[in-house]
Amino acid sequence: MTPQEYVQQRAAASGSSFYYAFLFLPPQRRAAITAFYAYCREVDDVVDDASDAAVAARKLHWWRGEVAQMFEGRPTHPVTQALLPCLQPFGITAAHLDAIIEGCEIDLQQTRFLDWPGLQRYCHLVAGVVGEVASGIFGRTDPRTVQYAHRLGLAMQLTNIVRDVGDDARRGRIYLPLSDLQQFDVKAHEILARQAPWGYSDRFTALMRHQARRAHALYDEAVALLPEVDRVAQKPGLMMANIYRTLLREIERQGFQVLNQRTSLTPLRKLWIAARTHVRGR
Repeated sequence: MTPQEYVQQRAAASGSSFYYAFLFLPPQRRAAITAFYAYCREVDDVVDDASDAAVAARKLHWWRGEVAQMFEGRPTHPVTQALLPCLQPFGITAAHLDAIIEGCEIDLQQTRFLDWPGLQRYCHLVAGVVGEVASGIFGRTDPRTVQYAHRLGLAMQLTNIVRDVGDDARRGRIYLPLSDLQQFDVKAHEILARQAPWGYSDRFTALMRHQARRAHALYDEAVALLPEVDRVAQKPGLMMANIYRTLLREIERQGFQVLNQRTSLTPLRKLWIAARTHVRGR
């Protein structure tokens, strides 16, 4: 299997909303975003699949070394081999790739976030930087597009957090800011329990509505920040935004039943949203 086949298989097998946006890109850009996405998946899976934090930390350390080797022209992993020719044309730096690793290291070091600014810093590393790199691959001419990409990454990561409250609780993690839990009188142990009689209380629903409003505001801010000159090039990002925002609205429609189920959109619906965005340009 060639490195290009490996990253393509990695992206397709994930079932991610990102994959459907990639389909509309020209070949060189599609190859670059696929390789970059595969890198993000490899690093993220180190934490998600870890049963031993010390082993996961060593693996992330290995990835830091692999990134350094790649920038010296000596990659050994199929993902970095596929990513190497994309670095210079699309302005991907070691700082970008190391920041994503740093975000994953935070996952190993803490399972709670005190407040929204603390969560924002984490989201910047695991999603904002991803958005910045992706926007460069898609094509940008205006520096303000970077601000749009960071805002959009933050909105999408918060959508992930809303969707995955139950899955994260099973791992002993709560990404909702503790200050928000206190504001709505929701206890951490209640979220971790994920069961009746507490279940989906009015307090929990109010907490989740607050998160959804915050995410919607971020989507609106991101779209407002996107310069008109880069709107066509950034269509793939807008496709992802529309897919994620549709997912958020579906979670809202279901009454935030996120503790014991994981809401998702069908592949056909994701493809339809991507195609509609491609045609409409927004």
